[in-house]
Amino acid sequence: MAPTKRSDDGLLAKVNFPLYCIEMLTSRHVLVAGGGGAAKTGVANGFEIYEIYHNGEKFLADEIMRHETGPTVVMNCAIKNDEKRTVLVAGQESHCQMYLVNTIVKNRGSSDGQNHSTAKTDINDTVKKRKNVSFQQQPPNQNRRSSKIYDNVVNNKELKFEIKTVDSIQTDFSESESLQRVVRISSNGKIMATGGLDGHLRLWFFPKLILLTEIKAHLKEIDDIDFSPDNKFVCSIAKDGLGVIWSINPDKESCKLVWNPPEGNRYLFKRCRYGVIEGMKDKYRLFTLANPFGKTGKAKGYLQQWNPETGMLTKAVEIDESLSALSVRDDGRFVAVGTMFTGSVSIYIAFSLQRVLHIPGAHSMFVTGLEFLPVTNFDGPAITTDTEAAVLSISVDNRICIHSLQYRHSLPAWVAVFLIIVILFLTFLFCSYIGL
Repeated sequence: MAPTKRSDDGLLAKVNFPLYCIEMLTSRHVLVAGGGGAAKTGVANGFEIYEIYHNGEKFLADEIMRHETGPTVVMNCAIKNDEKRTVLVAGQESHCQMYLVNTIVKNRGSSDGQNHSTAKTDINDTVKKRKNVSFQQQPPNQNRRSSKIYDNVVNNKELKFEIKTVDSIQTDFSESESLQRVVRISSNGKIMATGGLDGHLRLWFFPKLILLTEIKAHLKEIDDIDFSPDNKFVCSIAKDGLGVIWSINPDKESCKLVWNPPEGNRYLFKRCRYGVIEGMKDKYRLFTLANPFGKTGKAKGYLQQWNPETGMLTKAVEIDESLSALSVRDDGRFVAVGTMFTGSVSIYIAFSLQRVLHIPGAHSMFVTGLEFLPVTNFDGPAITTDTEAAVLSISVDNRICIHSLQYRHSLPAWVAVFLIIVILFLTFLFCSYIGL
C-alpha cells in the first residue's frame, strides 16, 4: 500500500486568487498564475513567482515577485528557457500573450535603484544564498553556467525577476465564445501549439508567433495537448472523446488512442503528457487521464499509459474518482495525478503505474495543476533534499502545496539471494532433524 500523508502537510504558500496553472521557471523558482476574471470582485489576475528551498527538514518558499494582468485571468501558460532569455506565454481569453522574464542579479541588501544589479535574460547566473541550504555535489568538469551559480552564492547575490509584456496573437476563433484552453512549447523551443473552444490545433513558429499550420483536429473544444520529447509529434485530446497523435512534419494524423472502456461506459480524455523512458533518451511513453462521461460522485477515473507509435494502451490503473491534473517528472521516472472532488494528489512509478504516495485532501477543491521539482539540472543545481521525488500542486483554493516521496528502502539483490540460500539451508537442517 502506498504511504499516506496528512492533508495539512506541505503547504508552501497561499495567494489571494484562484490558481489555474503552474510552471517551473528555474530549477528552484516556480511561477503560478490565475485570477478571478473580469468581474469587479476585488480578486486579482496575474502571476506570482516563488523561490523554493529546503532547510534540511522541510520545503519552504519565499515570494519573489507579483505581476498583475489587469482584467484578464491567466488560465494556461508555458515557459521556455534558453541561455539567452526566458519566454512566458499565457492564455488570456481568446489570445496568447507573450512575456519576457528578465532576471536581475543583485547584491544582497542593495536597493532597486543601486547599480550593483544587472538585468539579464539568462536565468542561470545565480541562486539565492541561504543558511543551511545545501547544493548537489558537482563534478570537477561541471559546465561554466553551474560554476557561475557557485560563484554568485559565494559573492552573496540574489535573483529578482521582471516580467515585460510583448507580443499577443489570437489563437481561438470559436463563433460563440473564443477561449484558449491550452498552450505548449516544444522542447527545442521552435514550435508553440495552442488549442481552444473551436477544436482546432494550431502550430506556431516560436517565438515569432507566425502560424505554421492549422489542423481541424476535433469537433469539440480541446482540453489538452503535448509535444513528444523528440519534437516530431503532438498529442491532442478533446471533449469529442478523441485522443489523436499528430505528425508535425508533415502535419497529418499518426494514430488515434483506442481502448475499450469497462462495461461499455463512455469515457473522455482529460489530460495528456509525454514522458521519456528513464535512461533511454530516444524512447518515451504517453500518459493520459480518462474520466467517465456524464457521471459524478463515485465515478472511477483512469491513469493510462500508451505506446505512442501505435496508439495502443499498455497499462492502466483505476482511481476512485474523476481526475483533473497530470504531470510527469523530467527524467520520466514518476507520474503525479490530482483528483477532481477530494483534491487529492498521488505519485506513481511511471513504468509500472504502481502508486507509491497518496495525499488525501491535499486541497479543499479540485487540483488544477501539478509540477515536479526538476532533477535533470536544466539551469544549474537542483534543490538538494532527503526525498526521492517532490511534486507541487495548486488549486482554486488559492494554495500552493508540495508533496514529497521519501526514499523507499529495499534490499540489494545479493542480500536477497543470500537470505534465500540461508532460509533453504535452515529448512534442510530442520527437515533432517525431524527425520523428513
